Amino acid sequence: MARRRAREFALQALYGLDQAKSTAASPMMSGLWATQVEDDGMETKPAESGEMDYASKLVSGVQAQQDDIDALIESASTNWRLVRMPVVDRNILRMATYELKACLDVPASVVINEAVELAKRYGEKESRAFINGILDRIASELGRGGRRHRKRS
Repeated sequence: MARRRAREFALQALYGLDQAKSTAASPMMSGLWATQVEDDGMETKPAESGEMDYASKLVSGVQAQQDDIDALIESASTNWRLVRMPVVDRNILRMATYELKACLDVPASVVINEAVELAKRYGEKESRAFINGILDRIASELGRGGRRHRKRS
């Protein structure tokens, strides 16, 4: 399974939910998968079941823990309130923070790298450094190490 694609799908769903100010993930995910299975003549390959499962896990996990996730992001970001962050950055941070908290089989460095790659692709010029710094602080806070911090004993 390509988790990178699953993260892209999850980001699309989280972005849509954030923009719509909705918590109804099921219709958002169904609409996303419907567009994936339609043959539009493009060379894009439809989402695989493992990608859909992981994307759904990320979206439902972010939604279930959003208050805790948002609090972690706010405490790790200096001079930035969550509501003032670009929507893409905010949702990349939410998804990666969920992975750092709940997906302990995924190394923190992989979570951070994948989030930075999403920021490069979908965010603004400054997004990658912003996201990298915040996630590094969150990983450290969670005892997952981050890139510049040793795991707490």
